Amino acid sequence: MIDAAELNDNEFLRQFELKVNGELAKIEYSLQERKIFLTKLVIPETVDNNDFVEDFLKLVMENIQERNISVVPTSPPIAKFIRKNRRYKSMLPVGVRI
Repeated sequence: MIDAAELNDNEFLRQFELKVNGELAKIEYSLQERKIFLTKLVIPETVDNNDFVEDFLKLVMENIQERNISVVPTSPPIAKFIRKNRRYKSMLPVGVRI
């Protein structure tokens, strides 16, 4: 399991970052009003573990949930994750369905 303290919200580059095996896993985003658009998931090629991706996305979603911001996943892997983990569907803005 990934430690929440390891997650970095780089507001300047607009991405969530997490060091893994000396490389950077990241989720790029765009923040508009009270919505965060998750636009791109980048996982280093050296990480060949679906559990890592799941844990990373859970960590990011919990971080966003604490801020009380709606999530709009524009990246297919992130949308698939939300579809699979129904507890995060309540974070979608009104009118957005995946």
